[in-house]
Amino acid sequence: MPSLTVAGKTAEWSADKRLVNAIEDMGINIGHRCGGQARCTTCRVKFISGEPDTMTAAEYQKLSERGLLGQYRLSCQILCTHDMVVEPIMTLENQENWSDTGPRPADTVEPVAEWFPKSAFGVS
Repeated sequence: MPSLTVAGKTAEWSADKRLVNAIEDMGINIGHRCGGQARCTTCRVKFISGEPDTMTAAEYQKLSERGLLGQYRLSCQILCTHDMVVEPIMTLENQENWSDTGPRPADTVEPVAEWFPKSAFGVS
């Protein structure tokens, strides 16, 4: 099973586990203010290693819109299909005005996901 390392913690997850939920299930209070719908970017992560070479159209659109494309990825749009090391950017602990991280995202990627090679969006 693929392993995920976040904040010095490592756990193994099935390949159909959403990255945002895996991070949260590891005890890291990552943001997901929109409930994992690729609308808010609070679940963004920086990849240390293992960045997927695919992305959903929803992730591409939101990262482009916010000027974050090529810097971060949306953990709500990624599955734990291989070993990854990530750093969450927005957590309950580093956001002064949050009382919670948002509603728990569904187990399946939303909106309905179709993954494309990053190169299809001009992203390396």
